[in-house]
Amino acid sequence: MNASKAGAVSALLGALLFGCEDRNAAAVSEGATGPNAGTVPATAAGSQNALMRWDIVSINFATGTASAGGTASDFANDNSKITLTGSGTFRSNSGKSQNVTGGGTWAIDAPAGSGTYEVTGFVSYVLAPGTFPLPHDNIGNPADARSGLAVLKISYDDGSDGVLIVSCHFIGTPDAVFEGVTASKGFVDYWRPDVPIAGVDGNRTAFHVIN
Repeated sequence: MNASKAGAVSALLGALLFGCEDRNAAAVSEGATGPNAGTVPATAAGSQNALMRWDIVSINFATGTASAGGTASDFANDNSKITLTGSGTFRSNSGKSQNVTGGGTWAIDAPAGSGTYEVTGFVSYVLAPGTFPLPHDNIGNPADARSGLAVLKISYDDGSDGVLIVSCHFIGTPDAVFEGVTASKGFVDYWRPDVPIAGVDGNRTAFHVIN
């Protein structure tokens, strides 16, 4: 792709990209409205036992491609920052640990620390309206991509526990829904998500229905 085309794609994608949110123990909601509502598989829209995948994604702006393996950051009240990678799956109707998989890495700037975390429990997922904004999806079928809000219990390798909130905002998702993640670790809540920047990889998420 030549530079002018790459720049045009980057500008377009920067104007479109991503977000997610909510905290209701209802799973993938029936009666959802929005651009994806007519294409939600019956397993997602008609039951509360859909198998879902979540990812902190990486975006190639030159090709318009979403892939696993991205990073996302958020800040505590003193502006200390945690940066996370991660992916996993959950069944949307249960908080039992056997219905969740996944985890990733964490790094904190002050006091400095890093390691891994594991998802240990499901709290909630709520579907939000929205349409996947990219032409290419290395994680799954773009038709199966979803926006929304997931709340997951996590355990860090240093013995502390926390909660991970994954929020995804696509085209057509309400502006009240943020894009990215927030997390708590022990008694510290990293409650302020880093804002995605147009054309810059980072701080983006996606959900996919696994058929």
